[in-house]
Amino acid sequence: MASKMSKYSPMDAKVLEVEPMPPDTSRWIKMNRIKYQDPSGKTREWEMAERMTRPKNGTLDAVGVVAILNDPKSSAGPSLLLQKQFRPPLDRVTIEVPSGLVDEGEDAGTSAIRELKEETGYVATIPKDAKAAEGFIMFNDPGFTNTNTKMIFVEVDMADPRNQNPEPELEENEYIETFTIPLDNMWNELEKLDQQGFAIDARVGTLAQGMEIAKKWKGALGKQA
Repeated sequence: MASKMSKYSPMDAKVLEVEPMPPDTSRWIKMNRIKYQDPSGKTREWEMAERMTRPKNGTLDAVGVVAILNDPKSSAGPSLLLQKQFRPPLDRVTIEVPSGLVDEGEDAGTSAIRELKEETGYVATIPKDAKAAEGFIMFNDPGFTNTNTKMIFVEVDMADPRNQNPEPELEENEYIETFTIPLDNMWNELEKLDQQGFAIDARVGTLAQGMEIAKKWKGALGKQA
């Protein structure tokens, strides 16, 4: 498991205090109470969190980047690029894919390539022959928030000189540790990280679980294709 370390480790962070936040002081999210009519005609209420950073007239909040490192000189096969990042709501370090908010006027693919370069230093391309290279809009937790994401599949060519010694362009408040795991052993590696106390991001866990399902049902799926 390769790892790129920085001066500060995400494991050194911790939550110091949690307190209610007055609604008029929020910069990123707001809480709404929804009044709606259920299928029987009864009026009900629902509470939700709304992200306040979505670009004007846009439909997409953020992108997640499934970055595959392909090294033709390596016999280990392709690997998946992941990150360790402290997340205050969990008071834990999470295992995530590179991700970030979409800028005004930016399409999902451009956003994914930019975020990957900023957070990891790697230069990538979106494979033209990959059917699901740009996913559809997915909603992270629709019972709680309207936040959504597109997962973008990109390939990092390790033969490219720009990817030999990648240097991230992190913001002052970002402390991200980048590492890789073998793509064909993803589930087992995540199990180890889970046992070590890391929180597994749903997008990462679902990807790994989907790969295991595909392995089990590979023959049956091939017959239906």
